[in-house]
Amino acid sequence: MQLLEETEKIYLLEENNFNFPSLSMMNNDLVAVGGDFHPQRIINAYENGIFPWFIDEYNHIHWYSPKKRMVLFPNEFKVSKSLRRTIKNKGFLIKSNENFEEVIKNCSTIKRKHEDDTWIDENFIQAYTNLYQLGYVFSIECYLENKLVGGLYGLLINDIFCGESMFSLEKDASKVAFYYLCKQAEENGIKMIDCQVYNDHLSSLGAKEISREKYFNFLKK
Repeated sequence: MQLLEETEKIYLLEENNFNFPSLSMMNNDLVAVGGDFHPQRIINAYENGIFPWFIDEYNHIHWYSPKKRMVLFPNEFKVSKSLRRTIKNKGFLIKSNENFEEVIKNCSTIKRKHEDDTWIDENFIQAYTNLYQLGYVFSIECYLENKLVGGLYGLLINDIFCGESMFSLEKDASKVAFYYLCKQAEENGIKMIDCQVYNDHLSSLGAKEISREKYFNFLKK
């Protein structure tokens, strides 16, 4: 691991070395570039509060650890009256880990506000499919009339579910999947859902920002 940009403390990852910068070595949100999607490298990243986000035009993976981390404690999920009615009356069926590949493919193609394209390209799809097959990645799926209409996926690292992406083809489908993720988290002792970076939608569901240092305290317990 080499220091690529001294003033910003951005590191260049070595091909055969899966180590990542420690908290004391981090300066900005972007902490490293390079490396590959070897499963052990990805797991090491999440165990050190880091996640891959983009691949640049030089085919370098960008690895992030935001100074402000968006997280949601499962018991703080906000259920609006309209969402509660949807959960009760819409007829959604929730499943887990039965159609992961379709979940991540839908996440890669869904149009999002304020985004021109997606970071979930074929490299990400293959990498997280490998992790799913190894038992590190999980999906929550929302069906309506036997059709997959929403869902999400992420990694379970110790007692933290590291959410990666979600999609919805039917109104509120992803919210319903998120609701059941929180229910399962509470039932199984998962203490936090890592939402990575701020957005208004997550905030409306009860997620909030904490410092990188506080996130690491939870991660390392």
